[in-house]
Amino acid sequence: MVNMVDQKKIDRINELARKNKAEGLTPEEIKERDALRKEYLANFRKNFRARLENIEVVSPEEYERRMKGKKDN
Repeated sequence: MVNMVDQKKIDRINELARKNKAEGLTPEEIKERDALRKEYLANFRKNFRARLENIEVVSPEEYERRMKGKKDN
């Protein structure tokens, strides 16, 4: 299974973004934010690549044949 960033981490990223906009971050919070963002982006890229690798290009004729086969089931 693909490694997923849990909702708590996403919430923390958003919390730090709001705080940064409102009042700024401490050096420790900046490090935490950067680490969380890095993890989130790595996970996003991994999932996106997996989706791209599952895409199959087919001709219009092949598409029609596949759709007709699904209707018959």
